[in-house]
Amino acid sequence: MIAITLLSIALILLVLLDAFEGMVLPRRVARAYRPRRLFYLALWVPWSAVARMAKTGGARQLILAWFGPFSMLALFTFWAGILITSFALVNWSLAMPHTSTASSSLGTYVYFSGVTFFTLGFGDVTPISALGRALAVFEAGVGFGFLAIVIGYVPAIQGVFSEREALISMLDARAGSPPVGSQILIRMARSGSLHALDSFLGEWERWCAKLLESVISFPVLGYYRSQHDNQSWLASLTAILDACALSIAGATGTNTYQVQVTFAMARHAAVD
Repeated sequence: MIAITLLSIALILLVLLDAFEGMVLPRRVARAYRPRRLFYLALWVPWSAVARMAKTGGARQLILAWFGPFSMLALFTFWAGILITSFALVNWSLAMPHTSTASSSLGTYVYFSGVTFFTLGFGDVTPISALGRALAVFEAGVGFGFLAIVIGYVPAIQGVFSEREALISMLDARAGSPPVGSQILIRMARSGSLHALDSFLGEWERWCAKLLESVISFPVLGYYRSQHDNQSWLASLTAILDACALSIAGATGTNTYQVQVTFAMARHAAVD
C-alpha cells in the first residue's frame, strides 16, 4: 500500500508540473518524457491515419481541423482524470476514514475525489481524520486552480489564433491561394508597387515574431488550422521565406536590410 501511495503522489506532482509547463510557463520545454508530449504522440498517430483514409480533400481537412481544439479538451480531461484517480488512490491506500455509510472501496474514494476536485461539495462522503481533511482541502484547491486556468486558457488561445489568421487572410490577394513566394514579388512589380515591399515585409517580420512566441507559449496552436481552404500558417511562413530569398538573390529596388531581417525572423520561427 505504501508503494501505491508513493506512486500516486508522484503522479500528482508529475501532472501538476506538466500542466504548469503547458499552460502557465511561457517557455519551450525540451524534455522528451513528459505526459503532454506522450499524449499527443498517442493521439496524433491514429487521428492522422483516419484523416489519410478520407476520400476527399475537404473531408480530410475537416478531420485535421478538429484535432487542435479536440486534443486540447482531451488533454484537460486526461490531466483531470489522472489527478482525480491519483488522489483517490492516496485515500484508498491509506484507508482514510469517512462518515459515509458506503463501503471503503476504491470506487467510493474515486467518487469522493471527483466531488472534491470539482468542488461540488455534496457532503455525503466526508473525511474524519486530520490527514484526510488536509488532503481534501489540498485537492479542492488544486481542482479550483486547475479549472480557473483552463477557463482563462481557452479564450487566450482563441484570441491568439484570430490575430494569427488576420494577416494570413490578407496574404491571399498578394500571394495567391495557396500562397506562393514568387507571386508576392510578381504582383507587386506588375502594379508598380515594389517599393511597398519594405513595409510589407516589416509587417510580416512582426507576424513571424508573434507566431514564434505564440506557439512557444501555446504549443497546441500548431495544430489549429485556418478557416479557409488553401490557407495555412505554415504555407504563409514558407511563402514569406521564399519571397525574401528571391529578393535577396536578384530583386532590385528593395531595402536589402529589411529583406534580410525578415528572412532571419521567418527562418528563426520555422526552425524553432
